[in-house]
Amino acid sequence: MANIINVARITLFTLFSVLALCSLLSCENARKARFRLSTDAVILAFGDSLTVGKGVSPENSYPEVLEDLIGRRVIRSGVSGEVSKTGLKRLKSVLGEEEADLLILCHGGNDILRRRSEAQTKENLRKMILLAKERGIPVLLLGVPGFSLSLGSDPLALYDELAEEFDLLYEKDALPKLLRDRTYKSDTVHLNEKGYRRLAEEIAEVLRESGSI
Repeated sequence: MANIINVARITLFTLFSVLALCSLLSCENARKARFRLSTDAVILAFGDSLTVGKGVSPENSYPEVLEDLIGRRVIRSGVSGEVSKTGLKRLKSVLGEEEADLLILCHGGNDILRRRSEAQTKENLRKMILLAKERGIPVLLLGVPGFSLSLGSDPLALYDELAEEFDLLYEKDALPKLLRDRTYKSDTVHLNEKGYRRLAEEIAEVLRESGSI
């Protein structure tokens, strides 16, 4: 009996070790360079109120701060309250007007707050990614907390799935981490000046670590 228990323990330990290694490799893979941004590259930051920078002045929004941090032009293209269905339509127009070298996609939060279908949200985001890829524009995906933005929970699985499906550069933890900490928030679902700066720093770090800049 003791031998059976020991074997079970060893098996469980091995299983957890393999899962941990897979998770680590997945994280490292998410930060490998898929592209290289020249110093005159244009980045399109696309999303909702978190991209607008609701709660702070425009110069303190994450796209504006990111522009200063990485020395590339960053276009702030956000609409407060926008759901992914509307965002998909808008992105078609924006990509037709702007010549972007990278799309930073931070969308779906309002779908979550309004308890829209996760399957439909995923499909809308999937189509946004495809719109960019059809134009040869790489995508950096930001994970958005599930269940309730105000709780700062882990990203919905759909973000992980999309990042894996399209082999995207992916920042999974920044928003969930910031939205769990009141010192970074201006209200229950938005960041303050310190929070947006920290988000920009996290994105800049991903770009640097991946060799994209």
